[in-house]
Amino acid sequence: MSVAHKDLHSKLTLGGLLVSLGIIYGDIGTSPLYVMKAILGDHTINADIVLGGISCVFWTLTLQTTIKYVLITLSADNHGEGGIFALYALVKKTKIRWLIVPAIIGGSALLADGIITPPISVSSAVEGVRTFYPEINTIPIVIGILFILFTIQQFGTKLVGKFFAPMMLIWFSMLAILGGIQIFHHIEVLQALNPYYAYRLLSVHPDGFFVLGFVFLCTTGAEALYSDMGHCGRKNIRISWIFVKTALVLNYFGQGAYLIHHEGQTLSSLGGKNGNPFYLIMADWFQPIGIVVATLAAVIASQALISGSFTLINEAMRLNFWPKVKIKYPTELKGQLYIPSINWLLLLGCVAIVLHFEESSNMEHAYGLAIILCMIMTTLLLNYYLIMKRVKWYLFVPIIGIYLMIEFSFLAANVTKFAEGGYVTLFIAIFLIFIMTIWYLAKKINKAYTKIVRIEDYKKVLSELSADLSIPKYATHLVYMTNAGRVDEIEEKVMYSILQKRPKRADIYWFVHVNILTEPYKTEYKVTEILKDDLYRIDFNLGFREPTKINLMFREVLKDMVKKGEVDITSRYESLNKNNILGDFKFVLSEKFLSNDSDLLWHEKLVMNSYFFIKKLSLSEERAFGLDSSSVKIEKFPMVLHAPENIGLTRVK
Repeated sequence: MSVAHKDLHSKLTLGGLLVSLGIIYGDIGTSPLYVMKAILGDHTINADIVLGGISCVFWTLTLQTTIKYVLITLSADNHGEGGIFALYALVKKTKIRWLIVPAIIGGSALLADGIITPPISVSSAVEGVRTFYPEINTIPIVIGILFILFTIQQFGTKLVGKFFAPMMLIWFSMLAILGGIQIFHHIEVLQALNPYYAYRLLSVHPDGFFVLGFVFLCTTGAEALYSDMGHCGRKNIRISWIFVKTALVLNYFGQGAYLIHHEGQTLSSLGGKNGNPFYLIMADWFQPIGIVVATLAAVIASQALISGSFTLINEAMRLNFWPKVKIKYPTELKGQLYIPSINWLLLLGCVAIVLHFEESSNMEHAYGLAIILCMIMTTLLLNYYLIMKRVKWYLFVPIIGIYLMIEFSFLAANVTKFAEGGYVTLFIAIFLIFIMTIWYLAKKINKAYTKIVRIEDYKKVLSELSADLSIPKYATHLVYMTNAGRVDEIEEKVMYSILQKRPKRADIYWFVHVNILTEPYKTEYKVTEILKDDLYRIDFNLGFREPTKINLMFREVLKDMVKKGEVDITSRYESLNKNNILGDFKFVLSEKFLSNDSDLLWHEKLVMNSYFFIKKLSLSEERAFGLDSSSVKIEKFPMVLHAPENIGLTRVK
């Protein structure tokens, strides 16, 4: 980890606090735009429902966001990085295999949520325009804003980030002031701090329990908050959350105070088609300003989830859950990345959501079902993290038990959303789970059917091949990428390629292995000399967030080895050697295809056929390793699964 990156996590700075406002709280910070509106819907305003709803919101923000995420989950950092995959990379050390299940379900659910957050936030904000133009069609405006937002991703968020922090400071200050004014006039709303009102709503009111499905929307951004920890640092998040939570609570209570004062009416009778308590508590002269600020805050909320999706996919790729896709690094900032394919897929998904649901009130029904699954999965992984940290069982069992009870209650309340639109995010999550599962299982099958041999058995023949002038030279330096974890082993197909496919004579053979670590930022390498001046192995140990640029890294290793006099990489051709010209390098990559001789079981057939289909759409091996295509040779190898041992042929005369 870089020094600057370490500082970010150990220091509390004004800059860090501001950046966390701009990056971390977008999703959770824009929830006042739609939560109270969703809780009341078309019903007549009832003081008991309003007080109960606000009480539920306050205690959800306290128990779920503050205690579970800000205090407990942020402690489960992987060298300063957060998110469900970073947490999985930590608990993976327990060697409990099934933990991969909550990791894949949680990651998929969070990504599915990323497709509905931008449309609901932007739609809720833009619909405020209807206060002045009741009949305006907001769909083209929302799609236009989303298109601009996704188009600027390729330039990185460095420039936009400078604008984000002050904008979110204005937004949260606006939330606090607007809410505070209403509370000042109707101080009795503060009795909702008493959890009894929440309890009464859930137990006495006929539809009270299902109100939880809408209350849950106030904490949907908590998972994204954990995922973005790497950008700002734990201390900065914990301190800035005090300000953010205060602003949110003041605004919710302010909306409640206004609504109690208008008991017996409906939102539509108070504000027409756009009867949103968020805008109703504003003075008429302030509403245009409020709409502009809310729209900008909604765009920032969307940005936080888009950046989080890029980070999530990058981690999934490194953990072998996702096909290799092109990654760009638009700025020099650590952790800043841009994935074109995911960016445009997210845009397509967002536009489809807007066209399908049209109104933010319809989207509220679809929102929350996927993210609660992610929260339950995080709780399961957190349980094993606390076991790993040797926390006393009588401390963590009640905590995990309480949170599972709370989250399953939210899940039960959200299940009713399935038919009303929740199926959309759930189907997206299931599709993502399918891709991640196929990719992971195929890699496991692949590994199981890869034959490994000992290098020791081939040392003599490689040494003789290197000196055999009767075979034309293939390259001065021949480099093979290997998946063999041990230094003294290599895949059989590599030896087959060198010795049999077409004997490949080279002056020096290099075996290169990339090992992805369970920590995010590390770039180390180790060189093993197997045969002096003939055979070397390089092991790169890279953090799961580091780019794999083998071309550049390999060059750097060679430079270091030459400097230390460990290897001579000048050309062995006499005329070139005389003039000190470097030798040529050839990389050989092997690509597998499913052999017709394979005798597959039905589930293996499904996994492998799906895997090879997805592989066609993903990045080629040489581009994934960052290799120069002019010096790469791709060799195809049949992959034989369950080959018939004996066909039983009979010879006839």
